Amino acid sequence: MKPVLPLFIMLDACGWEIVKNDPFLKSLAPNRRKLNSVFGYSSACVPSIVSGHWPEEHRNWSYFVYDPKNSPFKFLRPLRWLPKALTSRRIFRRWLTKFVRSKIGFKGYFDLYNIPFEHIAQYDFSEKKSPLKPGGMNRGDNIFDFLESKNINYFSSNPDLQEDKNFPQLISAIEKGSIDFAFSYWPGLDGLLHNVGNQSPEVPAKLRDYEKWIAQVMQAAKGHYEDVRLYVFSDHGMANCDELLDLKSVIEALPLKMGTDYAVVYDSTMARFWFFNALARTLVHEALNKVPEGRIISDAELKELRAFFPDRYFGETIFLVREGVLIVPSHMGERPIRAMHGYHPSEKHSFATLFTNRPELPDEIVAIPDIHTLMVSEAQNAKTANSRSVVLVA
Repeated sequence: MKPVLPLFIMLDACGWEIVKNDPFLKSLAPNRRKLNSVFGYSSACVPSIVSGHWPEEHRNWSYFVYDPKNSPFKFLRPLRWLPKALTSRRIFRRWLTKFVRSKIGFKGYFDLYNIPFEHIAQYDFSEKKSPLKPGGMNRGDNIFDFLESKNINYFSSNPDLQEDKNFPQLISAIEKGSIDFAFSYWPGLDGLLHNVGNQSPEVPAKLRDYEKWIAQVMQAAKGHYEDVRLYVFSDHGMANCDELLDLKSVIEALPLKMGTDYAVVYDSTMARFWFFNALARTLVHEALNKVPEGRIISDAELKELRAFFPDRYFGETIFLVREGVLIVPSHMGERPIRAMHGYHPSEKHSFATLFTNRPELPDEIVAIPDIHTLMVSEAQNAKTANSRSVVLVA
């Protein structure tokens, strides 16, 4: 039996507001803490967790960017002649996404979402590698690079598999007793919350399922490790969307032409603009300033949020809506969903969570990038303890 196993389980979207009054993991991981998230979607949060850096440092932020020179999607432009009734259907987009991902050779998460084929050749996709694998960051290293560099045996979820397939693989790796560190990513709650909202009875039911899974993992681990150090955490929360904003119509009513005067990505909670002349910048800013559901985020605030990019790669102007507002239609979808994240980190449903069975957490663990500090420390300690145990047995 090995001395130590650090076990890190990430529950996507398991925010503080969702669990603060729920007995979730009360017996398995009673020490809980509210954590600050980062500005952006999971495309920013997950890289921040696994790297220990903020978006301005690792440059994983939003997926689609205006970059016609490097766009890999030019071959899709003829699809603009197909009827929108077909090309906007989610089932069509899912099928095409799988084909495009294979053809282009993207290794990370990829989805075409609702980017119009008329303009798709103007965009690039910023996450071509998986942050959940070694060498997967746009800039810098992640925890998996660290583990490999230190020759630490570890388990990591396969991001291409569903959580119900990764779960038994985690148990199998633990029962072999060969690993010194485990990282498992469970995204199911995120998808559920998008569909049913954060007040649905399906949410606590999902938490109960997770408790059963974690109990099974702990039981398996305690059969092969003397000390199982459990950390369960999230990347952000989820807010119900009770107000819809058709921002696209507001902008398209201006005497400007997309692709000639400006480019834009309409995300679910923000719109990111690039301008090709001064008039376009002026008219768009004037229009945005009249939209009460949101505001333009200043460069100064972006710097405070550590999501400012001097080269404007992710957009020259960032317009963010307040919590509870959903931009629809958007480049993420034509139809409303029940809940969303990606609001300002100070909004109450943005905060993340950390649960552990350790009696104490360092005071400096206050935001999701700090989880990387815990992972590095625990991995190093486990490697040392487990190696010493092997030497003593020998």
